[in-house]
Amino acid sequence: MREGLLHHVEVYVSNLEKSASFWGWFLGELGYQSYLKWSEGQSWKLGETYLVFVQTEDEYLDVPYHRCRTGLNHLAFHASSRERVDEMTKMLKGRGINILYQNEHPFAGGKDYYAVYFEDPDRIKVEFVAP
Repeated sequence: MREGLLHHVEVYVSNLEKSASFWGWFLGELGYQSYLKWSEGQSWKLGETYLVFVQTEDEYLDVPYHRCRTGLNHLAFHASSRERVDEMTKMLKGRGINILYQNEHPFAGGKDYYAVYFEDPDRIKVEFVAP
């Protein structure tokens, strides 16, 4: 049954090249495959769900994204295990990606919630959480 499952998510970004590099690497690590690519956007697909990143038009770049404004706060992805969260954390650090809530990592979500939190090039928060 597919009803109710996400079909796709589309995110507008300030710099498609930077975002495609970031998301292409991260989503590839999770098993997503490059799906569609055109001059203003790119998408990656896993199963029947895909994520799309589109270059924001210049006239709308005047106000930068902030996750505390109305709209998207963050994207959370399942990890297969706590070890996978640890592995991803090392890879993120190796790529110079800022880990959020470092003083509480990996329990920033609570004592029974094992995750790494980080940001994409537009500062959209991303979460990778173990079962």
